[in-house]
Amino acid sequence: MAQARDVRRLPGRIAIALAAAGALLATSAPALSTGGDGRTVPVLVREAAPGSSAAERAVAAVGGTVTSQLPIIGGFAAEVPERAVSLLRALPGVVRDVTDAAGVSFEGSYGQGSGVASAVYPTVVGADKAWRSGWTGKGIGVAIIDTGVNGVGDLAGRVVHSEDFSGEGDGVDRFGHGTFIAGLIAGSGAASVGGVKGVAPDADIISLKIAGRDGSADITHVMAALQWAVSFKDVYNIRVVNLSLGTDSTQDYRIDPLNMAVERAWQAGIAVVVSASNKGPGAGTIAKPADDPYVITVGAVHDATTPGTGDDTVPDFSGSGPTAANGLVKPDLAAPGGSVVSTRVPGSFIDTNFPGGRVGASYFKGSGTSFAAGIASGSAALVLSRNPSLTPDQVKARLVGTTRPGPVSDPNRVGSGTLDAYAATVSNSMAAANQGLTPSHGTGSLQASRGTLQTAVVTGTAVDALGVVSPLLCPVTGNVTAQLQPFDQVAYTTGEWTGSTWYGSTWYGSTWYGSTWYGSTWYGSTWYGSTWYADTWA
Repeated sequence: MAQARDVRRLPGRIAIALAAAGALLATSAPALSTGGDGRTVPVLVREAAPGSSAAERAVAAVGGTVTSQLPIIGGFAAEVPERAVSLLRALPGVVRDVTDAAGVSFEGSYGQGSGVASAVYPTVVGADKAWRSGWTGKGIGVAIIDTGVNGVGDLAGRVVHSEDFSGEGDGVDRFGHGTFIAGLIAGSGAASVGGVKGVAPDADIISLKIAGRDGSADITHVMAALQWAVSFKDVYNIRVVNLSLGTDSTQDYRIDPLNMAVERAWQAGIAVVVSASNKGPGAGTIAKPADDPYVITVGAVHDATTPGTGDDTVPDFSGSGPTAANGLVKPDLAAPGGSVVSTRVPGSFIDTNFPGGRVGASYFKGSGTSFAAGIASGSAALVLSRNPSLTPDQVKARLVGTTRPGPVSDPNRVGSGTLDAYAATVSNSMAAANQGLTPSHGTGSLQASRGTLQTAVVTGTAVDALGVVSPLLCPVTGNVTAQLQPFDQVAYTTGEWTGSTWYGSTWYGSTWYGSTWYGSTWYGSTWYGSTWYADTWA
């Protein structure tokens, strides 16, 4: 009865429109006037029955225009007469929600079909279907070993812990990469009214910062972060680790200490997701530790800003197998990684140096297997939120075993195919991947694990005769950590990884010096040669 009284209060012509729309207006129905001065406003419309077109017809009936389809929110963006907004909100069974979208731009920037940049990746991988079934990653901890994560904006409330190994000490992401990855995994979409949303929006983020504003780090930073993740996995329910990084080392994984570290995490019950590399398309361009047979190695596809996969392509930058040292087929699968949109860090290195990548005040766009890995990590969190008892081997089997055919059939380009997060989440398979593999014992060369990566630590400053101050650099080479301390390889490879042993280890209690690169810059997700091989920020 309350609804009937509300209808009677509306102006006559609006009430007529309401009745017509409530009866699911025919597509050919003429637009009905809502009175007023003709001013239109942008809105986001969530459909009561997505895909039925009833809400689109209602918008047309009141003189509005659909401007962009937004399957990520189960609806669309539209321009409607200002006085019709309340009318649309009163259509039970047709419209679920109408939200003011002033200041939110989809079409032409990151909208579906824009051809510019993609926010439809949750739809591409079927994450939105998992959400509607109640699986959102809730309660699953995802550790991101990267440049830090800023828990603001779309990530407010999602960062449950931050640990800093970079030397800056405060966990703040001043480079911009780690926060971008976190947005792909668990962004809420708050700044875009749900238009740009992470794959597992209710997952918990644990930020393990290994690099500061200059993006510099050594593999021993990564190894320390992996040991920390294992040591405190039960405290924060860490079930997934995202590693959007790697070196060009060709050391056999079976002896490599970095490979051993990711395997220790895997054996501890943490699914490790690693980006393939951005040095494709040639064979043998899988990075380390993505070359490890245990981990989930992710290549990239470009989703062409459409939710369907028929127009997807494999970008040339995506690293290809077989692996250089062991000839293993990699990657394991592929996920969207071409011009995707995620969380921006205003004033960060990336934001300052690549202004063309900005998408409004809150978002950025970029391409790289880093981002494909982030989307796969979020998908692993979805799988685990439905069935938290799964082992990493079972998670991998579900992700790899439920893919859709990729844009190409070569398994050394796309693995088993394109990620289908929904199919993996609802799968009841108890199959386990990685059977019969030989694990790494980690006794190989730490220096060989770095490949051609060259890092140094700042040990002080020098002043020349003209008064110019310059840093004193000491190379990080051989069997030493980024702290210029001897690496206790025996303890690292054979010792227990627990909270108590962490605090008593060589990683703790000494200063992590900020490091720099010899003649190189860091533009993105991974290490290759003497430079960080680049994600593209544009």
